[in-house]
Order: sequence, then C-alpha cells, then structure tokens
Amino acid sequence: MNIKKILKELTLEEKASLCSGADFWHTKAIERLAIPQIMVSDGPHGLRKNAEDSSNPQEAIKAVCFPTASALACSFDRNLLTAMGKALGEECQAEKVSVILGPGCNIKRSPLCGRNFEYFSEDPYLASEMAAAHIKGVQSKGVGTSLKHFAANNQETRRLTINERIDERTLHEIYLAAFEGAVKQASPWTVMCSYNRINGYHSAQNKWLLTDVLRDEWGYDGLVMSDWGAVDDRVEGIKAGLDLEMPASFGKNDRLIVDAVNSGKLSMKALDKCVERVLKLVDKAEESRTPTEWDMEAHHELAAKIAEQCAVLLKNDDAILPLSKEDKVCFIGEFAEKPRYQGGGSSHINSFKVTSALDAVKEFCKVEYAQGFITYEDRSDPKLLEQAVECAKYNDKVVIFAGLPDSFESEGFDRTHMRMPECQLELIREISKVNKNIVVVLHNGSPVELPFFDDIKGLLEVYLGGQAIGKATCDLLFGEAVPSGKLAESWCMKLEDNPSYLNFPGVVDELTYSEGIFVGYRYYDKKKMAVRFPFGYGLSYTNFSYSDLVISASEINDDQTLTVSCNITNTGNRTGMETVQLYVGDKESSVIRPVKELKGFEKVSLRPGETKKVFFTLDKRAFAYYETTINDWFVEYGEFEIMIGASSRDIRLSGSVYVNSKTKLPVQFTFNSTVGDVLSCSEGREVFGDFIEKFCRGMSDVSGDGFGAVTMDMAMAMFKETPLRDIICYDERQEINRVWLGEMLDKLNSMLEG
Repeated sequence: MNIKKILKELTLEEKASLCSGADFWHTKAIERLAIPQIMVSDGPHGLRKNAEDSSNPQEAIKAVCFPTASALACSFDRNLLTAMGKALGEECQAEKVSVILGPGCNIKRSPLCGRNFEYFSEDPYLASEMAAAHIKGVQSKGVGTSLKHFAANNQETRRLTINERIDERTLHEIYLAAFEGAVKQASPWTVMCSYNRINGYHSAQNKWLLTDVLRDEWGYDGLVMSDWGAVDDRVEGIKAGLDLEMPASFGKNDRLIVDAVNSGKLSMKALDKCVERVLKLVDKAEESRTPTEWDMEAHHELAAKIAEQCAVLLKNDDAILPLSKEDKVCFIGEFAEKPRYQGGGSSHINSFKVTSALDAVKEFCKVEYAQGFITYEDRSDPKLLEQAVECAKYNDKVVIFAGLPDSFESEGFDRTHMRMPECQLELIREISKVNKNIVVVLHNGSPVELPFFDDIKGLLEVYLGGQAIGKATCDLLFGEAVPSGKLAESWCMKLEDNPSYLNFPGVVDELTYSEGIFVGYRYYDKKKMAVRFPFGYGLSYTNFSYSDLVISASEINDDQTLTVSCNITNTGNRTGMETVQLYVGDKESSVIRPVKELKGFEKVSLRPGETKKVFFTLDKRAFAYYETTINDWFVEYGEFEIMIGASSRDIRLSGSVYVNSKTKLPVQFTFNSTVGDVLSCSEGREVFGDFIEKFCRGMSDVSGDGFGAVTMDMAMAMFKETPLRDIICYDERQEINRVWLGEMLDKLNSMLEG
C-alpha cells in the first residue's frame, strides 16, 4: 500500500470516515482506493470472536480459554507468556483476526476492582514484563495486540466518568510504568486508551497522555484506539492523538471531524497523522496475513501446562500435599465439577471444552464427591451441607473447591468486600469439625479474606486458571507436578488494611489517589504491617537455598549498568522451579521512597541437588525515582541495598552499591536554605563545609559556657535543618553578616549553574 499516495487521493470525508470503526469489530474499507477492512477481537486470554454463521449475533466461536492475567503473573515466567501469546496469534491468524484486544496491564490498586482478574499485578515492573512477553508472542505470528487500558483504569465503578486525581510522580512510577516497559520492549501494534479521566482529562482526548508521554517520551509509533464507547469529544481526540474510535459512530463523529477541518478548528495535518497511522495498521495486518490452522486439543494441553505453573501453594502444614493415590480422598464443592476458570465481561471465552477436577482425578484414583454448596446465590442448602459433612467424616483427606462465583466479580462492577460467600464459609466450618485434614483449592480473580485459615492444613490458589484448570489442579494435588507459582499481589489480612481503603471508589465522579506511590507491598513494607501473604510468596514440594551473592561493583555512575548474580540450589528431593526475586532499596533519600522495589526476577528449574547461577542486570531505572522538578527519572547519590529473596519478605541475600548521579537537579540556594540542604551537594560542601564545621565546633565548645553539653555530632544534627540566615543570630563573635553570607551564596549558585 502506497500510503503517501493514498493520503493525497483521499477526500476529507473519506479521511474522517477512517477514524472510526465500520461496525463493532471492523475498520472501514474504501473500495475505490483498495483499502481493505481488518478485524479486531476481544482477548486477552483467549479469542472471543463473534460467530459469523450463527443466528445469535452475540454468540462467540468455540475457542480455548487460557489462564487469566491474575494467574499468569504468578508464573513469573516470561517464556510461558510468550508461548501462550504465540498460541493466541495462531488462533487469530486462522480466524482472520488482525488485532487481539489485550493484554491489560493496569495496576491492582485495590483488591475490590471487578476486573482485576484481567490485570497482572500491583507491581509495575512485573506487570510490564508479563505484558511485553505476551505481546512478543502474539505479534511473532503476524497478529497485532492492543495494550490496555491506557491509563489508570483501576476500578469499574463509574469507569466512564470518574476523574482520578493522581500526582505526577505516582503516575510515572506506578500507573504509567507498567505500560512504558511493555511499549518500549515489545512495540504493540496498538494501544487502547481507557474510559476514565486523569486530572480532569478524558484519556481519549488527553494530549499529555497520548502524545507527550506515549509518543514523544516513549517513542511509540503505533496506533492508538479508544476503548469501546470511551470517546467524549472526537475532534479533541484527533488533536490529542487518538487515531481510531471504536466502535462505529454511524457517521456522526465523522461529520464533526469534517466540520472542524472546514471551520479551521482542526488542522488537516493533525487529521492526516491519524489517518496515516490507521492505514499503516491496515497495511501491516494485510501483509502479515498467513493461512494458518490451529489445533484446539494441543492448545488445551498448553493451557493445562500454563495453569500448572501459575498455581500458588499458600499453605502445606504437615506436608498434607501432595496427596497419595492410596489416600481415601473426597472432593467437595461445586467448583470441583464446574470450575470457575474465567471472569465475566468482554473477555469471556466460549470454551470448546472444560476439564474439571472431577474429570481429571480419574487418572489418579477414585474419589467421593459432594456438591456442598450452590453458586447461583449465597444460600446454604441444608441437604447439600449434610451430604458434604457425611462425606468428609468417612474419608482420610478432604479437598474443598471454593472461591468466588461470577456474581461476585466481573467487568462492569466492583466488589464491595473481600469475603467469600457465606454458604462456602459455613461449609468449611462444618467440615473442619469432623475432619482436620482439609485442603482448600481457591478459584477467584482477586484476594479474599480467609477466616478459616487456621482450620485447614493446605491451601492451593489457582486463581482463574483457564479451561484446563481441573487437570492442572489434580496434577498438583497428587504430585505429578510441583507448585512453582508466586503471588503477584499482596494479600492483606482484611480490606481495611489496603492503602486505597479510604479512597475507593471515590465520591460520585471524583477520586484522589492519596496513597501515592505506596501501592501493595510498597505500603505494607513501609508501614511494617502484617499481611496474610506477602508479594512474591509461594511454597513448593521441594526446598531451595540461596548463596554466593556477587555484585559487580561497589560504586557506579547512573549511566552504567550493574551485574548481580547468585547461586540457587535445590536442597530437596523433587525437581522444582524457583522464582528468584531481586529488590532494590535506597538506604537514605531526601524524598520518601519504598523500602524496596522489585527490579528483577528469574525463574529457574532445578533437579534435586542441582545448583544454577542466576544473573541480573540493573540500569539507571533500577535506582531512580521520578523527579517532578526535571520531569524525568533521577538517581540521588547514595547507597542502595541489593536484596535477593524468595518473596518480598523472605530476603535471603543482600549487599549494597553506591550510585553517583550524572544529573544535577536545578537548585537555587537562598538565605532560607537549610544547612543540611547546602551540605547535601558537593559544591555546597566545598563552599560552606569548612565554615559550618568550624561553626559547629564552636557550638560544641566544652568550656561549660552555654553549650558545654553539646557534642560535635549533636551540633551538626541541631543545625542540619537551620536556615542559613539564622546562623547570623548565633554568631556571638560577630564574624559573619548578611553581606558575607550573600557573597557565599552567589559563589555557590554560580558553581551550580556551571
């Protein structure tokens, strides 16, 4: 396609028409210029394409439902995400879908967000790494992705109208960082903007977001589309850099674009930019189209293998797991027969088959089954409850399949609490009275409160693990596979502990992110608060030891990289996988920072007794925070702790490195600058250092006159926050005055200016 030539031949009306969809799922075609239409379709954990030959226009084709993002992130495995992405790409090629809508990498600000099952993590680094791996997999098959929802779409309540007040540093460090890494690493063909407003501006017409940050700062050159129905002002959207409105506007917004160009409110240059990006997407999709066949059964098996590596073993007292085939085991709970394996809403997949735990357990042994509870309403059924208790009495071990039904979490609404259905809690309470060997398998998209935690011996979190979750679960329960998942989010003890609790979901259409950068483990660590399970936590059927930490340098400049390595040994008797996590903490900072932040992770497979060396490379961003005075990332000179752990609260190895900053923050010292501020920079120490030391030495004179009890250290501490102007007041010898102080300040400021 000769895009430059086509741009010249398109009429104004045709250009405007290309900026919105032809219908719900297709771009517009212009036959006279041989511009075809392409199809986009929902994802991100399976292909949700409407069946073209169905009498029901809402019916989707049969496809494979892979684990949702809430589960996938717990794998901490980039290769696994890429493998799944490749499978999705094959399915899209076979079904002539050019762009699959996903992945979603919004931050899990609150456990109540109804769409958390579609998002990866509370941590932006983990979210961006998972999203990038997913995107690379899909796009390696010549199919585009749509990274969504850009940005800060962290709740469903009033998501189309809510105005989120988020400070600049928090936006960059938490909510934009998840997208930034994915954009820079993987170059998604499209980015989907969100519904919400950020600091007063709808994302669909936010020039700062879509152009200044996404394109100018990050270098993104792909297409930006709207979420379905997110457009408020189409003309302002064109100006901001929103290329494609979805779905169709039935020509209404096309006319507004034409009128705006004709009246001079919108430049043809701005419109052409959007049209050119639409044409580039269509051209890339057409050139990448490849006849493909896909194997549903093979993808079903892949879904099982992926789910197996995502499940997190949260409790295993008395080594109750793995179960033995010789054990008398009963399965209780409707989810054993009809697993909840995906969430509700736009990502809902019409699975061609589902493997339940009751189906899969037949390969291991015969189990008794009792339904125990109903899912269509939170009401205990006395007959089902009695049957379940009787079943539990006469078996050695009980596996209860529990969690959240569809009515508790979905796109379109948020949860109002973290509790499981009361009928399930009653079931667990009653069974614990007759059998102490209980394992609970949880099917849910987000954390729940666990009032029964002390009454059970085993807890396996499978999240929403896709259509083959039953096979994965039984392989794990009976030891055919070894658990290797780690939590991608903190589990607080109760909802009130969550940092967003007082500011979620906002008042009418206003919401302030008052917790700032302290989301998830960043908050709990800073507060030294107990959690049910920390970020990065997960047990195994084997054990691992960490040793031989090596940090490549004791001091680096911020434009250099640091290499960190350590050895991991499997000290148990089972082959298993361990996720090695690297955290960085600034030991002393002039701005408030988290205790530690995830900056690297690697998943390694080890045979019993085997040792492997794991390597990490850290660059400037591993040590930087976002400094608003320069609108950029900044490393403050100082010592940083390097921590290697099995979770955010299980640090096994630590060391440190000093990092020198090559960037100087703009500063102008005045009479009101404190002694500590002046001495914090090398130039300040050069100009004022000797004088301040002499002054403090005089204050610590041990003659007994006035300050006789003051040591040198005490004097320095006392005057650290004293303004320079106040030193004149304490100068009993009258050796300094305001003129002299002004000259010294002029000298210092001249040095800083260069």
